[in-house]
Amino acid sequence: MALDGVSFAVGPGELFALLGPNGGGKSTLFRILSTLERVQEGSASVLGHDVTREPASVRRSLGVVFQHPSVDGLLTVEENLVHHGHLHGLGARAVQARREAVLARLGLVERRGERVERLSGGMKRRVELAKALLVEARVLLLDEPSTGLDPAARRELIGHLRALADGGVTVVLTTHDMEEAERCDRVAILDRGRLVAEGVPDALKAQVGGDVLLLRAAAIERLRDQVRARFGLDGTVVDGCLRLERARGHELVRDLIEAFPGEVQTVTYGKPTLDDVLVRLTGHGLGDIPAERV
Repeated sequence: MALDGVSFAVGPGELFALLGPNGGGKSTLFRILSTLERVQEGSASVLGHDVTREPASVRRSLGVVFQHPSVDGLLTVEENLVHHGHLHGLGARAVQARREAVLARLGLVERRGERVERLSGGMKRRVELAKALLVEARVLLLDEPSTGLDPAARRELIGHLRALADGGVTVVLTTHDMEEAERCDRVAILDRGRLVAEGVPDALKAQVGGDVLLLRAAAIERLRDQVRARFGLDGTVVDGCLRLERARGHELVRDLIEAFPGEVQTVTYGKPTLDDVLVRLTGHGLGDIPAERV
């Protein structure tokens, strides 16, 4: 996926999300920032170091957590940290001091002697974070960090990331999880390699305005035309649903049911989400990937 004119800046101690559907450009940007892929045109820098010309300087201040686990399940939590520190050239004293600090910071002191393979998915993610922080990373990059986690573990993980950011670590994560993105300080929404929106989650959602209604029907296109003719509302078909925006949406629910009792199968309404922001800007949501992208 080529990136097209993507430009943004992340400040110190900020929790920043790159949100978008699969194929939107998040992984490409992650690989560039983590120095795994060279920039063909344009430039990118981390802490003032160009990722292409100064990759070694970037890596010294960077902690990376990949989507797929990089911990050794046969080793204990503590052994994973020790080996990671040695790979980064840290001496025994430095590893010991930093190990104790990160174990305490992430609530892993009591689990230090356990084999990682016996830990839950959420605890394994904490070990991944501990490895990244062991080298005193000032910037933390995470690729889809909550993949495979249950809702409780996902919330716990984002809580740890929030605490790290509050402690001065700059955290940048890629995600297609709206709840995860909405708990970040700022969000950049990527689609087809383009940056389509950037800002504070609440400010982005406020651009939608009113309530968002989702209707299901056997003939969704016909229902869209009927709603346009009867109520003057232009809806968008997303993921097999007719999506409408309207202030005081609960009143429209009643009117729709009364107007089309034989057409509407289900109708729900709620406040706008970041997925609604994407729909408004692109015509499709996170789960509605255009055919040309597959």
